[in-house]
Amino acid sequence: MRILVAGGAGFIGSHLCRLLLQRGHSVVCADNLLTGRRENVQELEEHPGFRFLDADISHMEAVPVDAIIHLASPASPVDYDRLPLETMASNSLGTWRLIDIAREVGASLLFVSTSEVYGDPLVHPQPETYWGNVDPNGPRSCYDESKRFGEALLWSARRVYGIRANIVRLFNTYGPRMRRDDGRAIPEMVSAALEQRPLIVHGDGSQTRSFCYVSDLVEGLAHVLLDGSIDGEVFNIGNPAEITVRELAESIVRLVGRGGSIQTSERRPGDPERRCPVIDKIRDRYGWRPRVDLDEGLRLTIATFADTRIGEPV
Repeated sequence: MRILVAGGAGFIGSHLCRLLLQRGHSVVCADNLLTGRRENVQELEEHPGFRFLDADISHMEAVPVDAIIHLASPASPVDYDRLPLETMASNSLGTWRLIDIAREVGASLLFVSTSEVYGDPLVHPQPETYWGNVDPNGPRSCYDESKRFGEALLWSARRVYGIRANIVRLFNTYGPRMRRDDGRAIPEMVSAALEQRPLIVHGDGSQTRSFCYVSDLVEGLAHVLLDGSIDGEVFNIGNPAEITVRELAESIVRLVGRGGSIQTSERRPGDPERRCPVIDKIRDRYGWRPRVDLDEGLRLTIATFADTRIGEPV
C-alpha cells in the first residue's frame, strides 16, 4: 500500500513510518516540523519506499496514496500551550484538507484522536461509547475540543461524501524519540532523574494514568490503518494497566538508580483525575494488547535518554 503519514516526523509518526516500511509499504511522510524533527526520519530517506514532504497539511498538495493517517498535531501540554491556534488549525483545517485529498485520490482516512476527548472522565475506565466531560474553555481546550471537532468533521464528511474513515483514540504513550522538553510526565521525570534534579509531581500524585510503550501503540495503529474492511469505527489504543503519577516517579527513581528526590508542586489546571482505556474492542478484533510492561519500557526509554547529551534531542 501507499500510505500518507501526516505528522510522520513526530514521536509516534516516525515509529509508524518505520513499521510500515518494514512491512513492505510505501510511505509519504508529511510534516511541517512544528513539533516533529527531521532527524527522527533522517535514515529513512535512503529507503526507496520513503518520501519526505516539508508541508503544512492545511494546504498541502494531493499525493496519490491508498490510505492516510492524520497524526499532525501538537500533542503535549507544553506544545499546545505555546501553539494553541496551530493546534486547532491542524485538527480542523488540516483534517478538512486531508478529507479533500482522500476524496480526490480515493484513499481511506484514519483520524488519530486522543483520550483527551474524554476530559476529566465521570466514567472509569473509558470505553469508546463514553461522550466525555470536557471543559470547552479551559487550558487544554485548544487540543481537547479541536480533536472532538476533528472527529465530528470526519463523521460528517463520511456521511456526506462517502469516504471510508475511522478514528483511533490514543492514551498516554512513551518511548524513544520523545523530546526532553516535551513536558509530559515520563520525559520530564526521566530527564530530571538522569540530571539528578528533583522529580516534580504536580498535585499530590494520586491522579492515575496508563502508559503504553510506543512499539505496542504503533502495532495497534497499523492494525486499524491497514484493515480495508472497516468503516466508521472508533478504537481506543492504550495500556489498561493503571498507575498513580507518584508511583511512576518512584519507579523512575528506582530504575535510574541515582539521585532523584520527589517533590510536589501545584496541580496543573485541567489535569484529569483518572485516565484508563477499555481496549476490549481492538483486542477482540485484532488480538492486540500491550506486550511491553512499564518497567521494561521505562528501562528502554531511560537508556535512550542516557545515551544523549543534555540539550540534545532524544
